[in-house]
Amino acid sequence: MKKMYKYLFVLPLLFLTFAMHAKKGPLTSHLDSIVLGSGCFWGAEKGYEALEGVEDAVSGYADGYGIKPTYREITKYTNKYKRNNFAEVVKVTFNKEIISLRSLLEHYYESHDPTQLNRQGNDIGTQYRSTILYTKASQKKVIDETTDEFQKLLNDEGYGEIQTLIKSLDKFYDAEEYHQDYIQKNPNGYCPDHSTGVAFNKIEIPKIDNSLLLSGKYVLVIDSQDYCPYCEKFKNDVANNYQGSIPMVYRTAIELDGLDIQTPTWATPTIIFLENGSELFSYQGYMDPEIFYKALGKFKLGDSEAYDVAFNQGTDSRFCKEYQIFKNTPDGVFIDKLSGVPLFDTKDRFVSRSGWLSFTAPVPNATYELPDNSYGMKRTEVKSISSNIHLGHVFDDGPNGMPRYCINATVLEFVAREDIKNS
Repeated sequence: MKKMYKYLFVLPLLFLTFAMHAKKGPLTSHLDSIVLGSGCFWGAEKGYEALEGVEDAVSGYADGYGIKPTYREITKYTNKYKRNNFAEVVKVTFNKEIISLRSLLEHYYESHDPTQLNRQGNDIGTQYRSTILYTKASQKKVIDETTDEFQKLLNDEGYGEIQTLIKSLDKFYDAEEYHQDYIQKNPNGYCPDHSTGVAFNKIEIPKIDNSLLLSGKYVLVIDSQDYCPYCEKFKNDVANNYQGSIPMVYRTAIELDGLDIQTPTWATPTIIFLENGSELFSYQGYMDPEIFYKALGKFKLGDSEAYDVAFNQGTDSRFCKEYQIFKNTPDGVFIDKLSGVPLFDTKDRFVSRSGWLSFTAPVPNATYELPDNSYGMKRTEVKSISSNIHLGHVFDDGPNGMPRYCINATVLEFVAREDIKNS
């Protein structure tokens, strides 16, 4: 009798276990995977994750033997040119009902230069080879058809033969944890852009007229044709808040006709400071606000009193030229000379006879204050929130018990209220 009860208890468990496994199969049958190598896996991983339908992208190593599948080993000089070296690859798991293998492969070919052998741009070595490692035989036909089609498109644009190695995946090794989601862990980098510009579904892009950039100063931002988290971060942290008088313009690497650009444009973002169509200097990768505004200060202010005030905590000459101009302006606001953000309003201005512009208050949320004990004095420094430049100091001897913001005129520009309304 006890045995009967035992079996009666076990049978439902067996049925439940079978049911769970039976249910699991159909739920995951829409998922597939493939392993792709297109140079450094950091940017590639993030690019795949941004595609709708991609469930996961994991950086790793594959297609090697006789060498340990670790970053330290594959990057050794003695290994980086060996045929048996492991390739940096990304294992992409995707939902076939949302994104097809064909679409994934189109992105793969369009996002790098498959005609380069054992390199992508400045990344040189067998670890950076272009390779497709299929996980099931049925994928091979789609891979071959897509490759043949892209080769024809490359030929039409004057490119050579595709060097991509296509073979069955033997084994995939996860890369070290610090390589996974590398861009999230390292927010101050760049996305490599080694694409040829050749596309499966060619869209006629109107030719960009750069004639306007041939006169005057411009901040030129080289943006990605594809998703670039560092580009988005630069826009969010810097560009979206920038209101400066030097225009900021965006271009992709293929939209630079007529400009004298010296810096290679394979990294996005790349920020180029242009004067009369020629590059003066540049910065590859994400620029945080502090780095950007210091570079902009060099570009706009040069070796001047204003630069010394802004970045070296200098002080205007008493009754300087800018003070004489700004002390009697019409109604309006004084803006940050670099960011263009309003800092002080004429309604808060008063004559202190100190030889420097004086205000009873700044524009709300435009400045911040911190202790300044330089030169053996105890003062309170005033800085711009947007650009972090030095503006002056605040004292407690203003009119009617109010503060006196003693501000350097050389780091300001003036905008009349009327012009603000009409803009």
